[in-house]
Amino acid sequence: MAKVFEILLMCMLLFPLLVFSENIHLDEPFIQEFHVPHVVSDSRAANDVLTINVDSNNTVWAGTKAGLYFLQDGKKWHPLAPIEDGSVYDIITDQQGQMWIGAWNGVYIVENLDAHKISNIEEPIAALCQVEEGIAALGPKGIWIIKERNAQRYHLTLSRSVRAAVPHPETGFWLATGMGLYHVFGESFTLFQSTDDILTPDVTDICLATDGCIWVSSLGGMSIFKNNVRVRKITPENGLPSAMVNCVKQAPDGSMWIGTHYGVTRFDGQRWSLRHSRRWLLDDDVRDIAFDQDGTAWIATAGGVSAIKEREMTLAHKADYFQNICQRRHVRPPGLVEKCRLNTPGDTTDWSPEDDDNDGQYTSMYLAMESYRYAVTQSPNAKANARRAFEALRFLQTITETDGFVARTVIPADWDHKHDANRSYTPQHIADIYVHNPREKIVEQRWRPSRDGRWLWKGDTSSDEITGHMYGYLFYHDLVADATEKIRVRDHVCRIVDYIINGGYVLRDIDGAHTKWGVWAPERLNYDPDWRQERGVNSVEILSYLKLAYHVSGRAKYQDEYVKLLFEHHYAENVKKAKTTNPAWRTHIDDELLALAFPCLLMYEDDPGLRALYLSSLEQWYVEVSKDWSPFFNFIYAAFAGTDPNFGHSINFLQWTPLDLVRWSIDNSRREDVALVRTPEMEMWQTDRMLPIDEISFFRWDNNQRAAVSADGGRTESDGVFWLLPYWMGRYYGFIK
Repeated sequence: MAKVFEILLMCMLLFPLLVFSENIHLDEPFIQEFHVPHVVSDSRAANDVLTINVDSNNTVWAGTKAGLYFLQDGKKWHPLAPIEDGSVYDIITDQQGQMWIGAWNGVYIVENLDAHKISNIEEPIAALCQVEEGIAALGPKGIWIIKERNAQRYHLTLSRSVRAAVPHPETGFWLATGMGLYHVFGESFTLFQSTDDILTPDVTDICLATDGCIWVSSLGGMSIFKNNVRVRKITPENGLPSAMVNCVKQAPDGSMWIGTHYGVTRFDGQRWSLRHSRRWLLDDDVRDIAFDQDGTAWIATAGGVSAIKEREMTLAHKADYFQNICQRRHVRPPGLVEKCRLNTPGDTTDWSPEDDDNDGQYTSMYLAMESYRYAVTQSPNAKANARRAFEALRFLQTITETDGFVARTVIPADWDHKHDANRSYTPQHIADIYVHNPREKIVEQRWRPSRDGRWLWKGDTSSDEITGHMYGYLFYHDLVADATEKIRVRDHVCRIVDYIINGGYVLRDIDGAHTKWGVWAPERLNYDPDWRQERGVNSVEILSYLKLAYHVSGRAKYQDEYVKLLFEHHYAENVKKAKTTNPAWRTHIDDELLALAFPCLLMYEDDPGLRALYLSSLEQWYVEVSKDWSPFFNFIYAAFAGTDPNFGHSINFLQWTPLDLVRWSIDNSRREDVALVRTPEMEMWQTDRMLPIDEISFFRWDNNQRAAVSADGGRTESDGVFWLLPYWMGRYYGFIK
């Protein structure tokens, strides 16, 4: 009976969640969008695209400042003479499937890739429109009606600042001009110019929607007309990210796409979504939009043509996709996992491995991910990957040839690029540093050679690294390691923890002094005012290390030290409010560190009072991090609290994460539909609301998702572990079926 109880207790600890039905996602196919950039030519003018159209044969045509181009086989653009050496302003396809071009040098009809000019029209022609009598051609010098390739002037005095024209559903046509919106019928017209009738008279485009409404874009936003009466307006106050609107089109699925100076935004009747930055567009200045027979959106921008395509995926397919990227470009000698450097921004075919201060922590999160993957799939590949990651992390300790100090990272000695090279400091510089931050540590020799000369390893290791290591070791030990490997994990964990204990609960570097951040000592956390900020999180960290050492070894000394810190040094009090909400101290780094430290305490603490203490601390942490829509944080909370109150956000994050892992810069500070605030973190500008993952540049759980400006201009690519880890957690805990 005792053995049965022991097995049941172990199951409760390893599988603490009774999964609620509302927290189960059946992994069914969803639509995944992705961007395919199309550079038209080496010419800058050719990539300055003004208009775009897809003809009846599904061929894409682009009107540029260097003439007309068509895309052959979806790969190469070809110019079409004689419509070249100048701007093409409009392209339409008539009811017979013939294509008409309005250009700097007149009007052309295109048949079988031959362009024929229509005579008797004064150029340039800015807009074209099919009307009852034929094709209307409009420009700054007048209006002509083309019938059977013969043009006759249309005698009507209208604004000459022509922008766009579309047929009216009953009679005549709508005309967008810089001086207002016209409904032209016969020899008469109605002008909508007053702000009582239209948002502003600076009209840029018109779209006739399938429900009979007319969507009109202008400076300031959108005006929607029904039966020639404005029934609605859309501005940044109710969802539009920019008041500088260039164009509007309706997609085959009925959604409205609005091109602005700041990307293209889409409204499906309920939700707005923005596609901006180099992740989605070659340039944020969107001039025109067209859709092909497959529903692909072809977008004319100031930097080329962008295609936003769709493919059907499941989360399992997406996991395979990211796993492949991770293995191809992000596992570097001796088995560490992190982002890679792109030698040409955005070009993932030309890359180099790169070091990072947190290589150990991020590799540990990869180790945990592969451990979860192995537990779910029993994949030999996952087991081999996990074993390699563990050995790489173990190497970070053994390379230092110390009793337990762990290097931040290690690189091959022949690398010609590394961060934070060794340097010297003048006394004046040192004085400035200490005045700014008395806790700073001056480290001149950051990199040291290994004894065999093959490697360089980096010191001044932080508490972040040790916390990450312990998190990875926990799940590798429990979910992957065989009996022999468990001994190897035990010895390695105990070696590090012993080193910390023997050092007085600090991480002593080669110089004998503690590293800048490696401090868990009671006299510092409890009594040194300069360490008040770290009191809660570092207390949870060290308790989790001791609990892990006790779990893997069964040695009473670790439990004794654990109890001593809790009660003699009052770490139990520190744990109660481990998560600081002081905006000057708040960092998402600490949010992540608590996420890494809580699991061991909640899995292996069997004292009801202490478990209740940790659950209370988890709740206090989750009140804040639940606002981040993070599946990683949400699934950790759900695994121990029993439910995920933000389960829908977790699944949305996993589904909406773009396939492109390049760290393109995204500047949401220019958006007009959000406000900039200094909360929850005081030190940076943030958006006043959480934006979806496909509208921000976010690749690490220690980053602030609300940061208004983020990433590095496409110079690096993420390893994808930020997505893969919560996905496999979701699979392991039963949230994703």
